[in-house]
Amino acid sequence: MPAVLVVDDDAAVRGMLCAALSAQGYETLAAGNGREALACLRGQARRPGLILLDLMMPEMNGWEFLRVQREDPDLARIPVAVITVLANLEGRAPELGAVDLLAKPSRIETLMPLVARLCA
Repeated sequence: MPAVLVVDDDAAVRGMLCAALSAQGYETLAAGNGREALACLRGQARRPGLILLDLMMPEMNGWEFLRVQREDPDLARIPVAVITVLANLEGRAPELGAVDLLAKPSRIETLMPLVARLCA
């Protein structure tokens, strides 16, 4: 089963998402901001099947991460699902460069089908 990279500056959210994904059999990787996520991705021999990305983070936010990821041919193919508290982004996943957008707090019952579909 492919790994999922969880990128969120809130350690409790990161931990909850990683625990829920692990319980479903997914390997998880975690990062607290976009810069950590890029370092994690570039340090992995095997790419994750999906990135779950928060937008509002210190150091390198989600928008900056998406821009850098799209410009890197080795990383650009990894699908990204955005998980955010920002309400005005509904329906705007494609223009963000993401395959889907979930509202935070995200229900596990909503998240798992998305992960299964994108990691198939």
